[in-house]
Amino acid sequence: MTHLLKPLILQRADPHISRHADGHYYMTASVPQYDRIELRRASTIEGLVDAPLFDVWRKPDTGPCSELIWAPELHFNEGAWYVYFAAAPTRAIKSDLFQHRMYAIHCSDPDPLTGRWEFLGQVDTGIDSFCLDATTFTHRGRLYYLWAQKDTAIAGNSNLYIAPMKTPWQLAGPPVMLSKPEFDWECRGFLVNEGPSVLQSHGKVFISYSASATDENYAMGLLWADEEADLLDPKRWHKSPRPVMSTCYEHGIYGPGHNSFTTGASEEEVLLVYHARTYTEIEGDPLWNPDRHTFIKPMRWSEDGMPLFGRPSLCD
Repeated sequence: MTHLLKPLILQRADPHISRHADGHYYMTASVPQYDRIELRRASTIEGLVDAPLFDVWRKPDTGPCSELIWAPELHFNEGAWYVYFAAAPTRAIKSDLFQHRMYAIHCSDPDPLTGRWEFLGQVDTGIDSFCLDATTFTHRGRLYYLWAQKDTAIAGNSNLYIAPMKTPWQLAGPPVMLSKPEFDWECRGFLVNEGPSVLQSHGKVFISYSASATDENYAMGLLWADEEADLLDPKRWHKSPRPVMSTCYEHGIYGPGHNSFTTGASEEEVLLVYHARTYTEIEGDPLWNPDRHTFIKPMRWSEDGMPLFGRPSLCD
């Protein structure tokens, strides 16, 4: 049975929802004002809609991380809470928007909504260039950092990189590039690979990501490697030549992307979380349009263990 999807939460782009060991769902996302890190918690996915909002960090008035707070993600790493996010310096608003670097905040208290958060500073990748959309994951006992960054020697805005971590806010090795914009659907409006998210299932490690401009051209791609593979070897990764999710013009759901994965009522049920628009008549720069909404749908699987994302408009 299929039915048309409606937004779960309005005006929350780059949604990241995770289910913690306490059984609760935690959500972060970019707020339309790009000025703070907001957390919410609920015992069910549906409960996130009306859950109280907690602002755990606000941007300073000036300095290197004082504008355009993008794509925060809450992670519980090595016994403590971390939020990874991108931010730009004060001058970015008046000149080039794309001056972001990645930062982290930390909370060692059990409750991240009411606990004390500490600003840790920039997460240094060893490359001083535009970067954003950091996520972390643990595989076979090793913590990895995964993100998007600009390489001035490669055409485009950003590529996808991975590195092992020494601590939850420091890298233990040099960045390894896994993907760059190369297909037509990755190069519409902007040449972009960004917003990576990791799903480990069916004997594989999957990385979903987003590509092209943030209007109706935005679409999702997929990388995957065998779970036994060396994840730091780019040759062990495969890349889909086609998008795994893109605009559904038939039902009016546009530019799906910047997703995350969480679990449903059982640990076996995988839920796909993503943002999308419900119209295309955007005035001015799509970046400043607040109407990217959070959607959620169950993932399906092929017989050979590949994720089936389906259309952004249908729960199928």
